[in-house]
Amino acid sequence: MADFLTRQNTCNYKRKHTMGVKIITKNKRARREYIILEKMEAGISLLGAEVKAVRDGQVNFKDSYVSLTKNLEAWIEGLHIGLYKFADPSTQYSPTRRRKLLLNKHQIQKLFGKVTEKGMTIIPLAIYLRGPWIKVEIGLAKGKLLHDKRQDLIKKAQDRDIARAMKDRY
Repeated sequence: MADFLTRQNTCNYKRKHTMGVKIITKNKRARREYIILEKMEAGISLLGAEVKAVRDGQVNFKDSYVSLTKNLEAWIEGLHIGLYKFADPSTQYSPTRRRKLLLNKHQIQKLFGKVTEKGMTIIPLAIYLRGPWIKVEIGLAKGKLLHDKRQDLIKKAQDRDIARAMKDRY
């Protein structure tokens, strides 16, 4: 009897902690404006009403970026999380306030070293749920030049033409 209970508990534990990823929102503009060199997952420190608003999908990445401080902290700035409509008015927050990213010291040191290079920046790419936790995917990026953007448009048009020709062929 005891063997059955332990087996059942481990199965529930595994099922509970291996939940999939649910993407809340992606930063589509980032892939158009930047070349993403490296990606990293970070936790984010949020208030209770902010968590509810993120789960509702009230997130906007426009003009958001990650800043690093000298005392090895990472902050996401400009990220707009809308006000949760069912929250208590006494617990209101500023929608564009700075929010701390939860990274290890060595991860921040690595990013700090790479950002000091010319033209490098850190931008948020996506917000998603990994089980019960809210995670932010950040990317080390370099700005695209105009001719890079043109090449991307040409390649996208060529891929679309190839796909259309293959569809007609079969």
